[in-house]
Amino acid sequence: MGEDGGVTDSPLTAWLLAGDPAVRWKVTGDPGDRARIATEGWGARLLAAQDPGGTWGGGVYSPKWTSTTYTLLRLAWLGLAPGHPRAARGCERLWEWQSRWRTPETCIAGMLVIVTRAHGYPADRLASLVDWLLGQQQRDGGWNCAAGDDRGRHSSFHTTITALEALEAYGRAGEQAHARGRDFFLRHRLYRSHRTGAVAVPAATRFPAFPEWHFDVLRGLETFARHGSRDERLSDAVGVVRAKRRRDGTWPVVAPYPGKQWFEPEPRGPSRWNTARALAVLDWWDAGQTMTTRGGGKPLKRDA
Repeated sequence: MGEDGGVTDSPLTAWLLAGDPAVRWKVTGDPGDRARIATEGWGARLLAAQDPGGTWGGGVYSPKWTSTTYTLLRLAWLGLAPGHPRAARGCERLWEWQSRWRTPETCIAGMLVIVTRAHGYPADRLASLVDWLLGQQQRDGGWNCAAGDDRGRHSSFHTTITALEALEAYGRAGEQAHARGRDFFLRHRLYRSHRTGAVAVPAATRFPAFPEWHFDVLRGLETFARHGSRDERLSDAVGVVRAKRRRDGTWPVVAPYPGKQWFEPEPRGPSRWNTARALAVLDWWDAGQTMTTRGGGKPLKRDA
């Protein structure tokens, strides 16, 4: 979009707008494009795959990546509007399962908060689950699902990004904890070891369309961009995103994490989804401004 809020007339933008409604929503922020996610393309296909009992893939958390948890998470990333009855039914199954937990698991609890808020499900126990999640924060500011009661253990990049997205989805109650979590990432320049400077998670510099429970550089930058937290310690990570750009101005399709997939959203080659994500982050970074959150996007102005 240009400075006047209209979509930029460019070949790259036209190519993006010819894609799935979820891509259009990310680019335009148009409620009409968002409404189409439920009835056309990737979102509609995922909704149609729901089991008669309200779950997906025959399970709540497994199999990965077709279970109820991961399908609802994918629908949230695509931008499905809150209140869809199939998503609500899936959330109901998740909360029935949660009621049988003996002890919550940090990553799964974070995912449950994300999908509950994204899909507008009125869970009575949501506030108490967020309180529990806040209590799991490590002394270094992050989270680690393997920490148990050891608050001195080094945090996990994977668990921390999920927890931050959960607190962001929930709202202001976790603002201070969110700031501490962001500071954890900044001390690591988002993706590097604070001791050696090496890439902390080898797969973090590749960007599958859907990160599942994994941390990666693009997912991390999206979190900072949505919050408007621009810090020069992220410049190295921004360079990683720039370096992935193809000569034609797009970003490529990246193979998903191993496991069953509902379908292949895009064939090998240029990815509209990842291109829209990457351009949104770079436009936020280069403008030095807060990224708008209507569709997760920001004015797209860059052609090859």
